[in-house]
Amino acid sequence: MGKNIRCIVAKPGLDGHDRGAKVISRGLRDAGLEIIYTGLHQTPDDIVESVVQEDPDVLLLSILSGAHTVLFPEIMKKFKEEGIDDVLVLGGGIIPDEDIVKMKEVGISEIFGPGTKIQEIVDYIKGHLKR
Repeated sequence: MGKNIRCIVAKPGLDGHDRGAKVISRGLRDAGLEIIYTGLHQTPDDIVESVVQEDPDVLLLSILSGAHTVLFPEIMKKFKEEGIDDVLVLGGGIIPDEDIVKMKEVGISEIFGPGTKIQEIVDYIKGHLKR
């Protein structure tokens, strides 16, 4: 691939657990991807604004609080409002199997749970980029 793959890793909502997001960020960085980590407590507006400003190829959303059923659809709604349709959006964290289908219906491309190998995420990203 010619240019570096730019990724934003974001923690939507009030979830204060960011170890997974930091592990993913480091692992993807070590695999050669460019990483921008937005930090904790990001609102959907904050996340979409970061996407508009940074123009990433991939947005990775990490959540453990259970608020994914509200926050992920809100982020995807704001993507549509902003006309953002060229960013691969992935989710990760503690997301029940029955919610994964719903998340994909709103535009999340894939959900990765605890224990997913970094290489699996890298391979998914490289195989599904919207460029």
